[in-house]
Amino acid sequence: MKWMGERGTERVWKVGELAHEAGLTVRTLHHYDRIGLVHPAERTGTGHRLYTASDVERLYQVLALRQLGLGLDQIGELLAGAVAMTQVLAAHRDYLAAQLAATRDLHALVAALTATAENRADASTDHFLELIRRTVMVDDTIKEYFTEEQLTQLALRREELGERRIQQAEADWAVLIPQVDAAIAAGMDPTAPQAQEMAARWMGLLEAFHGGDEGLRESMYRMQAEESDRIESEFCGPSPAQIEFITAANAARG
Repeated sequence: MKWMGERGTERVWKVGELAHEAGLTVRTLHHYDRIGLVHPAERTGTGHRLYTASDVERLYQVLALRQLGLGLDQIGELLAGAVAMTQVLAAHRDYLAAQLAATRDLHALVAALTATAENRADASTDHFLELIRRTVMVDDTIKEYFTEEQLTQLALRREELGERRIQQAEADWAVLIPQVDAAIAAGMDPTAPQAQEMAARWMGLLEAFHGGDEGLRESMYRMQAEESDRIESEFCGPSPAQIEFITAANAARG
């Protein structure tokens, strides 16, 4: 890792440097600091965060435990008991070994189906790959927040809605999120009629996802709260500021 300076022989990192070197966002590090998971050991005279080597180890523990499927609350409770680094490394190693085995099995399945498709004129490679995508490749993050029953329920709901309605919903989100951003930038009052109208559209799109099921709604909200950085950066999802604005606007709707 690069480092911005040292105290004696101890290296220290500014928040932007650590985020860059670790492949994270500054917002993620700020969030971990805010909820007490990874506090920077030092601050500059102007209040900027400075992370030490022990902070970097702590950050690794958090990310490794996160990959193992633990929620942030669970990680905080676990680390409060001073988990040994050897335990985290061993658990992480075993998890990655299992992931490698699963990837090898999936590769073998894809290879076999591809060979079948190549040897049969009536077989479609796209058909087989779509079948694999639907039955095998479910994102690990989704699995952390939704039960198998809920995933089945979502799959059935997707079939009921149809691809056209799903594509329309995606297009509606692509229009609505920038509109909410513009409203926030303009300083719009969340109680304004225009804000309430955006909130109504927002809640309608969420309703299309969870179908009014309380369990699905709670799982979705928990995933959004704990994975907001990833959802925003990788999937162009809503930011915490947008959610706060819509929450206030929706409350004003009565």
